[in-house]
Amino acid sequence: MNLQIFGTKKSSDTRKAERFFKERGVKYQYIDLNEKGLSRGELSGVCRAVGGAEKLIDENCRDADALALVKYISAESREDMLLRNQQVLRQPIVRSGRQATVGYCPEVWKEWIKNEK
Repeated sequence: MNLQIFGTKKSSDTRKAERFFKERGVKYQYIDLNEKGLSRGELSGVCRAVGGAEKLIDENCRDADALALVKYISAESREDMLLRNQQVLRQPIVRSGRQATVGYCPEVWKEWIKNEK
């Protein structure tokens, strides 16, 4: 299983996701959004997997200006704006191949682990 967790250390849901996979002995790669962030291809893949860029937006993020920019821009430009303002992404973003989840989703992750074995 090629698993990636995108998030920040300050995010409690990201820490819970890391704990979830550690407890089950699943290896993963952690990418800190403050240091590296998502590439254009990774962001596009996650958007396709979760059903659109709108599902990636954290309505409760602290950067209200960036949230307004991303939220009210045209749908065609939303991915580009998300790429430049990754602080508005919901966390964690967990990817396994072409599958992805946004937020804390242990039920989905259990299915991934079960299907991998």
